Amino acid sequence: MITIEYLKEEHLPFIEEIDLTCPHKPWSPAEFKKELENPIASYFVAKIDDKVVGYGGFWWVMFEAEITNIAIHKDYRRMGIASKIIDKMVEKCKDTSTSLLHLEVRESNEGAINLYKKMGFVQDGFRKNYYNNKENAILMTKEIKID
Repeated sequence: MITIEYLKEEHLPFIEEIDLTCPHKPWSPAEFKKELENPIASYFVAKIDDKVVGYGGFWWVMFEAEITNIAIHKDYRRMGIASKIIDKMVEKCKDTSTSLLHLEVRESNEGAINLYKKMGFVQDGFRKNYYNNKENAILMTKEIKID
């Protein structure tokens, strides 16, 4: 069973391990530790049987939020974990009356782009040479209905 909970300092070594299995440039443990103290940040971990297998987070200001990262350990991909993390982000957005959730995704990351589309994100922009390797970024936004 997949559970989602708030990121805690005790999760940081597992986050570092997950990042090493991902193609993107990982954040340092110090950067994540700083995010734990960031008042505009919300980060979550996904667990299976008490093992941290993924994480994701966003920054929110006023009525908009920006996903900073989502990463799943390579051995646990395609199990719906990223979807559950996004669902938790949407729930947090609703709780804070945040109506827009934004993200950037590598143009080559077709799996993530398809997931985001399935989750209700729409492409609304493009950033040329955005990443360190000069890869383009696709900008996507999900409108959140506030009850």
